[in-house]
Amino acid sequence: MNKPIATMARTNEILEKYDLYAKKNFGQNFIIEPGIVEKIARLSKADEHSAVIEIGPGIGALTEQLAHVAGQVLAFEIDDRLIDVLADTLSACLNVTVVHQDFLEADLNATVSQLKTTWDQVLVCANLPYYITTPILFKIFESKADIPVITVMMQKEVADRFTASVSTKDYNALSVIVQYQYQVQTVMKIPKTIFNPRPAVDSAVVQFTKKQPDRIAGDEALFFALVKGCFKQRRKTLYNNFREYLQDKEKAMRLLNEAGLEPSLRAETMTLDQFLDLYEVTYETKSLREN
Repeated sequence: MNKPIATMARTNEILEKYDLYAKKNFGQNFIIEPGIVEKIARLSKADEHSAVIEIGPGIGALTEQLAHVAGQVLAFEIDDRLIDVLADTLSACLNVTVVHQDFLEADLNATVSQLKTTWDQVLVCANLPYYITTPILFKIFESKADIPVITVMMQKEVADRFTASVSTKDYNALSVIVQYQYQVQTVMKIPKTIFNPRPAVDSAVVQFTKKQPDRIAGDEALFFALVKGCFKQRRKTLYNNFREYLQDKEKAMRLLNEAGLEPSLRAETMTLDQFLDLYEVTYETKSLREN
């Protein structure tokens, strides 16, 4: 019986057999600690009734472990060199399908809908390429596909922004927008020493669990634009950013007063509820007054 793909010996054997090396432009770093990928697979919330979508399987270290816990694994791989490699390394995993496609170009809603005809739930679990972590996650977030849990490894600095609390240095528009939609937590911290080649940074596994917000913005695109506008210049006060966003000084001051917000606040000190207060007086209350 073969050792797990994530062991150093097996990884080196596969790399040598196929004359492989990590491609920097694809953000590739191969995990060489089997206990790590086993734990990530267990944390994914997958079971025999679940399908799991993986992005960037590499040589299959995490894929192999996901196949042990999930009913089906659908792995998107962009690197031409790895398709034959994965067919070999995952030959014993009959519940794995590798799709040779850029995930960013895939029709995620159609993929999830198709999987849902067979499986009770569809999850995402992946060791994401660091250079493209945020675009991949926002493709999932913005698709509105029925994916209740997303469990992904990413650069620790990016993880810190997703999970940041109010009034911390990492709290920004990304934090607010994501935490509006998901419960977000770091479930594992990953040292750089478990990769080959070793990256310059440490990593973390972040889990996003879809939530039903207590308060819902009627137009989420407008809400997200407002949040980004309030954070546009981090050193500026809320009033200065908001008036630039609205292009109207008097209106900005009036709406801040209506929302009960001090103009001298800075966006990084504002809670999700305060952003929703500002959104509501800016858009929803205004539209109600006009109707």
